Amino acid sequence: MTQRDVVFPPGRQALYELHRYSPAVRANGLLFVSGQVGSREDGSPEPDFEAQVRLAFANLKAVLAAAGCSLDDLVDVTTFHTDPERQFETVLKVKDEMFTQAPYPNWTAVGVNWLAGFDFEIKVVARLPDALGAVA
Repeated sequence: MTQRDVVFPPGRQALYELHRYSPAVRANGLLFVSGQVGSREDGSPEPDFEAQVRLAFANLKAVLAAAGCSLDDLVDVTTFHTDPERQFETVLKVKDEMFTQAPYPNWTAVGVNWLAGFDFEIKVVARLPDALGAVA
């Protein structure tokens, strides 16, 4: 079996250990980031929805930074919502603060009925900066 090139940001280890997954894996010039949620350091959900979305983005940025990436490197975004009709305006508000100008990454939003106690999750694929010349 090939060794995975795993990226771990500082903190939040409790959530990764509890659910036994890696925050991100580097492969072929890309960074595959597991779904990030609005979890606190101990892995518990942030109860306020807007704050949970903001914290999910902050946690995403921490994983990206640990790999030398930023939101500008995103090529694919998938978000999961437990109540999309009621939550979407809040998500769009925060999204617009994160991505202020074109070109934007592609985005898929999916309604789900369970996120392990969370109400929002964001999963991405990013280009690794050192691979920008190799991946067009």
